[in-house]
Amino acid sequence: MCATDAPSVPPSSSTSPDSSHPYYDVARHGIIQVCGDDNYGRKLIVFSSCCLPPSHQLNHRRLLEFLKFTLDQYVEMDYILVYFHHGLRSSNKPSLKWLREAFSEFDRKYKKNLKTLYVVHPTNFIRIVWNIFKPLISHKFGKKLTYVNYLAELRDHLNYEQLVIPADVSRHDEKLRAAQKGGPPPSGKTPPPRPPLPTQQFGVSLQYIREKNRDAVIPPVVSQTVSYLKEKGLRTEGIFRRSPRVQVIKDVQKLYNLGKPVDFDEFSDVHVPAVILKTFLRELPEPLLTFRVYNQVLELLSVESSLRVSRCKQIIESLPEQNFIVTKFLLCFLHTVSQESIVNKMSPSNLACVFGVNLLWPRHGSFSLNALTPVNIFTEILIEHYHAVFGSRCPPAQVTP
Repeated sequence: MCATDAPSVPPSSSTSPDSSHPYYDVARHGIIQVCGDDNYGRKLIVFSSCCLPPSHQLNHRRLLEFLKFTLDQYVEMDYILVYFHHGLRSSNKPSLKWLREAFSEFDRKYKKNLKTLYVVHPTNFIRIVWNIFKPLISHKFGKKLTYVNYLAELRDHLNYEQLVIPADVSRHDEKLRAAQKGGPPPSGKTPPPRPPLPTQQFGVSLQYIREKNRDAVIPPVVSQTVSYLKEKGLRTEGIFRRSPRVQVIKDVQKLYNLGKPVDFDEFSDVHVPAVILKTFLRELPEPLLTFRVYNQVLELLSVESSLRVSRCKQIIESLPEQNFIVTKFLLCFLHTVSQESIVNKMSPSNLACVFGVNLLWPRHGSFSLNALTPVNIFTEILIEHYHAVFGSRCPPAQVTP
């Protein structure tokens, strides 16, 4: 349980940070978690009030510094904040003075690319604080605030299964739903999915797509987006870091799933195919790099730096053939993107930050902030050392972009 007068315990789906973490004293509580991306490729960051320990056990200045330290890794791209309000009480609540200082320190750099702030289970306290700060908040920033009364509402906007939701918050949500219905809470489970269309491209396996597309080893979404971006997007600054309107992405997905042609020129925006590519990867039932290698990648930090390229090569070469071929095709393209980094600002490190969580995730639970480092390092090595990692294995069916 997170919110007690005893030291807090991080959500069970995350791993404890290493004691060498520069903000270990704050990070160990699990207050702030990075949970991959939302449905449209925007980085997802969660703040859980119930994990705040009593105020005398936490340096709130350090908490603010840790929040900025976390956001600094992602503010150059579009991102989402989810704030779980339940569990904030007099014993662990930061002062209004601290809130004012925090808001003043979050300058335009942090606010510009924040697309939505979801406040989950809001109370009157939240509305009072909002009214206090209203004179300081621009109309544009105010429009980014979305109140969420029940967890189920988040399913329409986010990859719900990736969220790190403390048990306290889940139990509170069940009580609220039970009170609303005047009976036991309804099941939080989603209804069983419909059978996929024969033309389905998103949310189905690589094998399914291959069988329905004349044995094409590279899924059409991947080949078409990569081809378009290679021709027209390589020199676009911040490619893969920006998000078009959500409805545009939904419309393009629908066209693909219905087997209709997609002409990216119609949108006059290279960020559309860029987000479609990320969305395709993220919606695979099993990550492109497979569940099996997830723990192997997490162990990469224990491998000596000079041996990491060799270890990454071993991991990649162990992939099933189709996963290997699609991965090689994609990483060849990302390597090409990185070679234009002087213009597009997308170095192997920046690309890894965007693509790591879309190539690999755990079978159960969510990404922890601690797991992002090895996943990003692994992805960076695949991009930067593409030829060394992928050069030896050349399946007969492989395709190059």
